[in-house]
Amino acid sequence: MPTATLTGVCPECETDLTVPPVAPGETLSCPECILTLRVEAVEDGRLTLEMVEVQLRDWGQ
Repeated sequence: MPTATLTGVCPECETDLTVPPVAPGETLSCPECILTLRVEAVEDGRLTLEMVEVQLRDWGQ
């Protein structure tokens, strides 16, 4: 029995992504550019993805 997957495109590097089922609001990483992406919407098996700006912690160095 095939596993359901969703598809999308990284908004930064345009890599085609195939992922297991996820819900809006979840995050994932692009395997090509390692960018953190947030799932904005899921419609007809297609993901709408947006970049997440990661705040780096200032360790006071």
